[in-house]
Amino acid sequence: MIRVNGVEADCLPVTDRGLLYGDGVWETIGVQQGRAQLLDWHLERMQGGLQALGITEPDWGSFRQEIHAACANQERAVLKLIITRGAGQRGYNPATTSAPTRILQISPWPEYPSSYTGQGIRLALCETRLAQQPRLAGFKHLNRLEQVLARAEFGSDFQEGLVRDYVGNVVEGTMSNLFVLSTQGDVCTPDLSQCGIAGIMRRFIIQSLENLGIQCDIRSLSLREINEARALFMTNSLIGVWPVYEFFGKHYKIVPLIRELQVTIKALP
Repeated sequence: MIRVNGVEADCLPVTDRGLLYGDGVWETIGVQQGRAQLLDWHLERMQGGLQALGITEPDWGSFRQEIHAACANQERAVLKLIITRGAGQRGYNPATTSAPTRILQISPWPEYPSSYTGQGIRLALCETRLAQQPRLAGFKHLNRLEQVLARAEFGSDFQEGLVRDYVGNVVEGTMSNLFVLSTQGDVCTPDLSQCGIAGIMRRFIIQSLENLGIQCDIRSLSLREINEARALFMTNSLIGVWPVYEFFGKHYKIVPLIRELQVTIKALP
């Protein structure tokens, strides 16, 4: 099911700036038993992205009603929300647009092999680097060419790829966030103030760790620290937690904390 501005449709004007320039924001949300999971956090991040780009916000009350109606009969599905700046005249100037375009899409849940959650994944190291642009960091804007290029670097032998910035800091996966457990027992995740997406599941994991009395350190991480770590895991709203069993020739442990976090995610309403 696809709705464009509240009406079932599967096409856009060719002058829509989301198509022309990636001028917009998006969210991917897990739907379970008719409920969009962590919806408040997703809409909060979407609102922050719209404000960062200077795009007119929707009527959030009406938008929520549309979301709830779309999810109501879905046992397990994926909800994608997109808001573009809308159609406009030729050129970059955003002042030529009329009204934003709002897209809501329901898709089937991706069926990943259970081994990714149980035994873990192989993680590739991507050569494609992320540019540092703090004005675009944290939220999901529609320009994803860096992720497209990075994902094209590895095949079915790997399930995810690790991406760095041009300074050499480890940032995230092509579709997920990274958590690192050191040999000293510390937990950390990369700082995303310069580039990368601050995932909603990342936020949930950080809060869950705090509930367990574990402080998650958010800071710059080097490739050497990743290689010296005791355990790694990747997160997003659809995969939950995928442990990493191999990266760059090294094998990692799947520690009890990872299993505990997987159980916590399963309990999400």
